[in-house]
Parts: sequence; structure tokens; C-alpha cells
Amino acid sequence: MSHNGIFDVKKHVRTYLMVFVGLAFLTVVTVSVSYLHLATSAAILVALVIATIKGSLVASYFMHLISERKLIYIVLLFTVLFFAVLMFLPVATDVGMIKAR
Repeated sequence: MSHNGIFDVKKHVRTYLMVFVGLAFLTVVTVSVSYLHLATSAAILVALVIATIKGSLVASYFMHLISERKLIYIVLLFTVLFFAVLMFLPVATDVGMIKAR
């Protein structure tokens, strides 16, 4: 990321404003979806998809992950996989997918 001139600053400000508008739009979508009469599983799925998109935007642009090296992405991928496994185990145990002895 270079800061060589006023044009670079304006470019970054424009990017941040576009991300902000995207986040605001997704927030409006989230609130709008809450008024729909969806099944619980569908509502959770839609909310998680929107939250994932919003989190990706924040991590990519406001936390500057979009300009990092590939090693950061690999570490982040393992973190997400580990988190998914940790979230899956209690749910799977609760619904009886994994049988305790």
C-alpha cells in the first residue's frame, strides 16, 4: 500500500466509503430479512451468510488483510476450520450424530 500522493489517499478513502456503504446495505438486508417469515434453519443460514460477507469485508479492508501475504491467509484458513470443528462438535453431539458410549 503506497501513500505517494493525494490521489492514493482519495482512492483509499473511496474504497473505505464503498465498503461502508456495502456494510450499511447488508445491515439493512439483515433487518429486512428478519421481517420475513422464514423457517428457523433458513433464517439462521441467511443470517450467517450475510454475517460472513460483512465479516469478510471488515477483515479484508478495515483490517488490511487484503494486502497481506499468503501465509496470513493459510493461518486464517486453519483458524476458521478449527473454529468450524469446535462449533460442529456440540451441535452434532446434541442432535445425536455422534453417539456417546
